Amino acid sequence: MRFPTPLLPARLIRRYKRFLADVVPETGPDAGQQVVAHCPNPGSMLGLAEPGSRIWLERNEDPKKKLRYGWRLVDHADGNFTGIDTGWPNRMLRAAFEAGDISELAAYDTVLPEQRYGKTSRVDFLLRGAGLPDAYVEVKSVTLSRRPSLAEFPDSVTARGARHLAELSEVARNGHRAILFYLVQRSDCTGFTLAEDIDPAYAAASQAAQSAGVEVICHACTLNPQGIALSHPVITMHGGTGNLR
Repeated sequence: MRFPTPLLPARLIRRYKRFLADVVPETGPDAGQQVVAHCPNPGSMLGLAEPGSRIWLERNEDPKKKLRYGWRLVDHADGNFTGIDTGWPNRMLRAAFEAGDISELAAYDTVLPEQRYGKTSRVDFLLRGAGLPDAYVEVKSVTLSRRPSLAEFPDSVTARGARHLAELSEVARNGHRAILFYLVQRSDCTGFTLAEDIDPAYAAASQAAQSAGVEVICHACTLNPQGIALSHPVITMHGGTGNLR
């Protein structure tokens, strides 16, 4: 998936109110001036919002939008990048499911996004195929890394995430496929684990969910200022987090 317009390098001044960031573009019509950019990530962004960080922005000319810039990437200054837009994973995975690019789910030919399930939730995707059990797929964007090459989730306490695991467990007990799909939006990680120290309740819920039959799939992304694409499966690590496969 290529970015619709070329990204512009910038320096981060600060992120605030979750969805706003003060930035200084290095090139373009506002080069050297402080402007406000939209931050499309409601999470903590632990380790990704340090003042002075080099980031990449997308400029838009839509007069209906209040902000002219959207924050897209964090540049780690070593050739690696992290994608911070939490909307990307679902867009990429929908295309991948429809194309049959995920081997574990390639037999499904019907992809239904945002379907109601559980008590009050919507699952990201419901996959259907003739003669196959329905597959309920919940997607999580992974951006945290505190150790070289190792991605972690979550980056803050997530009661919502634990609720999703409980609801997926019920789906599995009812004879359907229930899948937690972690998409690592970093180009510098080859492994994945759960951040048990950040949210032990989520780690415990994950272990219980897998015992109930919930499947775990984890893939990486390739990303740079030109675009982002789904990449290879990521090795999942053990260690107090259940049998991640």
